[in-house]
Amino acid sequence: MNEAVVHFHPGGPLVALVGNPNCGKTALYNLLTGSRQKVANYAGVTVERKEGRLTTSSGKNLRVLDLPGTYSLYPRSPDERVTCDVLFGRAQGEKRPDLAVCVVDATNLRRNLRLVLAVRRLGLPCVVALNMADLAKKQGIIIDPAALSRELGVPVVSTVGIRSDGVDELRRSLEDPAAWKKLAPTEALVVPDAAHTQGTQGTQGDHAVVRAILARLGIDDLVPNTVSDRIDRVILHPVAGPLVLALVLFLIFQAVFSWAEFPMSLIKSATAWVGQAIGGALSEGWLKGLLIDGVIAGAGGVLVFLPQIVILFFFILVLEESGYLPRAAFLLDRVMGSVGLSGRSFIPLLSSFACAIPGIMATRTIASPRDRLVTIMLAPLMTCSARLPVYALLIGAFVPQRVLGGWMELQGLVLFGLYVAGIGGAMAVGWLLKHFTAAGRQVSSLMMELPTYHLPTIRNVAIGLWQRVMIFLKRVGTIILALSILLWVLASYPAPPQGATKAAIEYSLAGTLGRGLATVFEPIGFNWQISIALVPGLAAREVAVSALGTVYAIAATGEETATELAPLIAQQWSLATALSLLAWFVFAPQCLATLATVKRETGGWTMPAIMAGYLFGLAYLASFATYRIALALGGG
Repeated sequence: MNEAVVHFHPGGPLVALVGNPNCGKTALYNLLTGSRQKVANYAGVTVERKEGRLTTSSGKNLRVLDLPGTYSLYPRSPDERVTCDVLFGRAQGEKRPDLAVCVVDATNLRRNLRLVLAVRRLGLPCVVALNMADLAKKQGIIIDPAALSRELGVPVVSTVGIRSDGVDELRRSLEDPAAWKKLAPTEALVVPDAAHTQGTQGTQGDHAVVRAILARLGIDDLVPNTVSDRIDRVILHPVAGPLVLALVLFLIFQAVFSWAEFPMSLIKSATAWVGQAIGGALSEGWLKGLLIDGVIAGAGGVLVFLPQIVILFFFILVLEESGYLPRAAFLLDRVMGSVGLSGRSFIPLLSSFACAIPGIMATRTIASPRDRLVTIMLAPLMTCSARLPVYALLIGAFVPQRVLGGWMELQGLVLFGLYVAGIGGAMAVGWLLKHFTAAGRQVSSLMMELPTYHLPTIRNVAIGLWQRVMIFLKRVGTIILALSILLWVLASYPAPPQGATKAAIEYSLAGTLGRGLATVFEPIGFNWQISIALVPGLAAREVAVSALGTVYAIAATGEETATELAPLIAQQWSLATALSLLAWFVFAPQCLATLATVKRETGGWTMPAIMAGYLFGLAYLASFATYRIALALGGG
């Protein structure tokens, strides 16, 4: 598998932010540059190079790199290799940084200072940002930045990245690039004899140096029985922990339906008003048909599901911000080990619930090439947010709005089951790879940092939600809109002949293509309308909803697209067909962009071809079995 490729942009003095995962480096980067990169608590969220610009008070423009988190300069994964290559000056097309800002978690100096020592030995001018100083103080860890600066031989600035405390002082330390050379370490650290015997150039020597520094400063950062420790007694309990995780996920999917009802009704009303306004302003003709049957029936029919996507991402962001996600990875390590993976694969797979593309890219944090490849192959089986509109449409049409036990939404329960089905499919595929391939028998152990729990910041959650909304709206306004218009053209031309008795769409290019595909999909219960909707769905899953609205030629408003399409398919489809289509979307390959990402990450088209082949085969078999079983049980 190819290593991570680094692409850089020339010009301007270069400042590199480097630090351990979870040290608050990215939050500090956002404050320095105004960047809106996501801030999270689990290792490896920054798996690609991020660059921003910092303008000093004197008007100088500095380039600021947010390098992937690493624990040492001995890389074990592609993203850590990026950091090392940049700091050593080995990155292709990029000069070595002019200054390194070493971001240090003040609550864990014992581990963080080892990386500072390694960077210091490179001879780079250094500034240490002593981050999370407020949390350290709450834990009884008192640090004198001036004394620590004397010990390290480099400037130390105390900061609180999530609140901008100390950021102005850090900016002032970066003010004059010409003076940076004075920040390069010139004096050797005071190293005890024991460290010399172990080799000061290796990690054993760094352990001894850090212990000596902390002893001279009178710092004991091994704080017993913290609040996080007490919470973890429940969250990480072998019995209670998995139950809490299952309950959290279950409640999230309940909220996706119960909380979204009101905002969805507002969007339906808005699209209805737009459709009525356009219908009243335009005379009959192709333009009116394009706008109402193509644009509003297509893109408007997808837009209505935005509240459900926002609710889902809100909970994911809260779990990220709180520090719970690494615990979930720890809890699932034993389960994932049964299929030949470690818990480290959990975070990329969880990211794939948002979109498989960042999930696949997040596999760069996995050190084992075998685990990385298997995780890539399983990522599309996680139910991405693009599938949510399809699920919501079919569940709304065929699953009654019923409350079980006085609090449990039946529709939310079915949605939860679909997500579980995708996870179960991934586990089954992983189990097969483990037992029937030689590489699958190699199981790596899991060792990861569990960050301190803390309350999510409103700012970071709001930024994350805004980013997801913009991504969704961009897809609606570009690819979904374009495909809706294209499908409207295919469904409208050529016009039916004189004396035609069938619906006009059946004489169109879309009708001809759909009938041809129906011969392939008829055994799994798909009619020609469903078959034609699957084609643009390869570009973006949400398009399947807009395609169905256009193909069924709902010549009305966007409100009717959202509310009329569901009862229409409920009348024309059997329950067996609906269940078969749900099974198809659980397992079928995701968008073409996902396959292109797999090609880039694996260095060729072999893995994307294998992925597409096995997912199409799995989807067809699952749909066939679901359809036939449903028919046998009277779902026809």
